[in-house]
Amino acid sequence: MVLVGFTIACTGGPEPIYFGEQACHYCKMTIVDKQHAAQAISNKGKVYNFDAIECMVNLELSEDLELHEFRVCNYEDPGMLISVDTSFFLISKNIPSPMGAFLSAFGSREMAQAKSSSNEDIILNWEQLKGRFKSYLPDPVN
Repeated sequence: MVLVGFTIACTGGPEPIYFGEQACHYCKMTIVDKQHAAQAISNKGKVYNFDAIECMVNLELSEDLELHEFRVCNYEDPGMLISVDTSFFLISKNIPSPMGAFLSAFGSREMAQAKSSSNEDIILNWEQLKGRFKSYLPDPVN
């Protein structure tokens, strides 16, 4: 019984982001933008908060942290964290994000399409987004 209680206590889940008080784990900027913040949770339950989705993606691609859950703030419902697995990501020069990637998350493809205002805008799912960012990371020096 004690082991079960200990196991449950060690499995972390999403936590509130305290806007204006917490710093981004990746870039160290204060998290203030409720439409672009993000959160990742490690296999050990440690929560990492980010001021922008691109910071979370860059951390996930560049460090070996064993992250298992990723959440992003829904652009249409600021401050509300949603799973990246059901999110669609819009890259649009008309919607600036804190780190300059013009990247926002939406709860559905339809919401992202409705916010898109240019033929140059790009809508991606989570795997496509990671692939796009991976191509921009520098090759490790051997």
